[in-house]
Amino acid sequence: MKWIGAHVSSAGGVENAPLNAALIKATAFAFFTKNQKQWQSKPLSAVNIDKFKQNCRQHDLLPGHILPHDSYLINLGHPDADKLQMSRHAFLVEMQRCQQLGLLYLNFHPGSSLGLTSEEKCLETVADSINYSISRTAGVNAVIENTAGQGNCVGYSFNHLKRIIDLVENKTRIGICLDTCHLFAAGYDLRSLKDYERTMNEFDHIVGFSYLKGLHLNDARAELGSRIDRHASLGEGKLGWSTFRRIVNDYRFEELPLILETPAPEKWEKEISMLYSMIHNTDI
Repeated sequence: MKWIGAHVSSAGGVENAPLNAALIKATAFAFFTKNQKQWQSKPLSAVNIDKFKQNCRQHDLLPGHILPHDSYLINLGHPDADKLQMSRHAFLVEMQRCQQLGLLYLNFHPGSSLGLTSEEKCLETVADSINYSISRTAGVNAVIENTAGQGNCVGYSFNHLKRIIDLVENKTRIGICLDTCHLFAAGYDLRSLKDYERTMNEFDHIVGFSYLKGLHLNDARAELGSRIDRHASLGEGKLGWSTFRRIVNDYRFEELPLILETPAPEKWEKEISMLYSMIHNTDI
């Protein structure tokens, strides 16, 4: 079965995220466990935690179909020691918040060298940061999101993802989330059946589907290989609806959260409905 949703607001408390997911008829969702633009945040209260779990149960939203995202301020590959420690502490706090909420995953962008160190060194630092947080938490998987490769971000190639996984000590606690816009911007084509299968087979050969924990479904504004991270609503970018029809009919993505991060929240309910209508329907 496919579980489809969007990255919804948690304004007013994390307990509101499952309610917002239910409003758009989502069966999966993503959210921020804290303000993504601030380093500090109030600890989750017992009320926040209990209501979050209660609202998830009420709307049949299961932990395995929830893919929270960490703060955009965090850079687990930061070349500066003090700023790296700041990021590591913030990431650990987010892992702990997911643990408190009974969640299985924390999705994150791996990091950036800022042009001050090599990609290899940055990948090693990212892996060390993951090891730091995994060793201090239980039950939560660190889920690396592939990037578009904009600026000096690492994680835009399958080889980068594989290198990080190789350096992570506890491989039962590491996973991957593939973002369709980022794939396309990084040079992985998905538009034709031939290109789609080539990309997916390459991912399986280098990384392995056993590590895949979810997908972000985003159309792409920029050209193939542009390294420009610009999301578009489904069917309004370079990928087109045929790509997403292929994804929702791909058996390899059964039981994974498929999350919209498209730029028009008012379209999410329609996009989710359209994706469900495409399952087993090749005429659409």
